[in-house]
Amino acid sequence: MKRFAAVLGFAAIIGVALVSFWQTGAEAGTAAFHARFEGASKMGDSGAYTFDKNHSAIGFRVRHMGLVDVPGYFRDFTGTVNFDAKDVTKSTVEFTAKATSVDAGVAPRDNHLRSKDFFEVEKFADITFKSTKVEKKGKGYVLTGDFTMKGVTKSIAFPFEISGWLPPGERDGGKMGITAETTINRRDFGVNYGTNLPSGIPSLSDEVKITLLIEAVKKKDAPKAD
Repeated sequence: MKRFAAVLGFAAIIGVALVSFWQTGAEAGTAAFHARFEGASKMGDSGAYTFDKNHSAIGFRVRHMGLVDVPGYFRDFTGTVNFDAKDVTKSTVEFTAKATSVDAGVAPRDNHLRSKDFFEVEKFADITFKSTKVEKKGKGYVLTGDFTMKGVTKSIAFPFEISGWLPPGERDGGKMGITAETTINRRDFGVNYGTNLPSGIPSLSDEVKITLLIEAVKKKDAPKAD
């Protein structure tokens, strides 16, 4: 019985120690978490921010039979924001989406989208955008640039907002959020597939909405030499 009581006592001591350790660690983690968010509303630092593919989306929506907008995404993409904190209009943005990575949620549809009727991925592997101008408009901005799809390049404009900031953390030099949306005419880029229904409504709308939901990460600055 004495040995059993001793074991229980030892277990209690270990338990108290573990709880104390966990609470101390949790408090430290919470403090670090809140400390990072203290500067979240401030303008981020200048520099190159890379699209975080795990927390970003490049998508599109097209109206089907005049009923609903059916969404799709490009799962494989890269992009960079060269941000100027002193003058946002001097910033630049560029991205590349791999056309073969198109994902509209249905395998036969995805295969059709990769064909000559749509993206013709074997001939035109990349869909690209490279900015030429950034303008301040109201509370947001307008990003203008060269958009290339199926070998056709046209200037398009993305109204966008900087939706949030995080100051530098342990693993990165800061993060920024960007939301943008624009509408293009797919026929301008040689995507002409589709027929009219007996009612005259097109099976697929000519207008395609493109949406960017981007979380971009700045590489952590190297420590300065002593």
